[in-house]
Amino acid sequence: MGLMLAPQGDPAEVVGAARRAEELGFDFLACGEHVFFHSPTPNAFVALAAAAGATSRIRLLSALTILPVYPAALAAKMAATLDRVSGGRFDLGIGVGGEFPAEFAAVDVPVTRRGRRTDEALDVLTRLFAGERVSFDGHEVTLDPLPLQRPRPPIWVGGRKEASMRRAGRFGDVWVPYMYSPEQLAAGLATVAASAAEHGRGPVEGAVFCWTGAGRDGPAARRAAVETLGAVYRQDFGPLADRYVPGGTPEQVVARLREYVDAGARSIVLVPACPDTDRAAMVELFAHEIVPALRSSP
Repeated sequence: MGLMLAPQGDPAEVVGAARRAEELGFDFLACGEHVFFHSPTPNAFVALAAAAGATSRIRLLSALTILPVYPAALAAKMAATLDRVSGGRFDLGIGVGGEFPAEFAAVDVPVTRRGRRTDEALDVLTRLFAGERVSFDGHEVTLDPLPLQRPRPPIWVGGRKEASMRRAGRFGDVWVPYMYSPEQLAAGLATVAASAAEHGRGPVEGAVFCWTGAGRDGPAARRAAVETLGAVYRQDFGPLADRYVPGGTPEQVVARLREYVDAGARSIVLVPACPDTDRAAMVELFAHEIVPALRSSP
């Protein structure tokens, strides 16, 4: 079970948050990113490098690196370096982005080509991580040093649409959708498995990215989650919360998260859906009540 760094938090707070997440026993710490967005957002490679230096056990997941905004070789170099800096604790989560077109314009990448660029980049990353020689405009190069993990750091493929499922089956070790119901997760994992079989690959694990609002006062926790997500995504989350956002008392949240586990999620990225002032208390609640209950589930 993993914890998401504050999505709109100050990167200067990463070190303290990472140390506390490790102390609390989370399996992994996740960090998202954007070049530009309508709220403060860090760069995952840089933030997780800071977290790596402050911790020794917890795994580190980029959730998600917006892969098409990077030259593929640069993304490979940064991922390999971070894997070595962390002692082989890095998991590369990738997504195609697109919800904020301005960041694609800023890096001179057509937003309409983001899916194709992502597939091309994953092919290049896979080959570079394996130590293969790769040709760029007639220049053959190899990645040096290679990632510490062999044959590569685990690759998590994010997304909600069928293209992400096919991409996970072809390239990924984990498929991690967001704003998904347990029923959607189970159906999507069947598509991922079919894609993996088509490409002669073994099983791809399931995960889910879950905004979660938990508190002793269940209705208040749910209201706070709806308000928080409404501000983040700039839309009314009231009609969506019960379907996509586990919320309520710790017992209610555990029951809902178990439905995701039953649907095939082997990892859950917990994202506190609450005001910044309540985040620390909710993280403690996750660690002391919700995560242990899920780990003890049959």
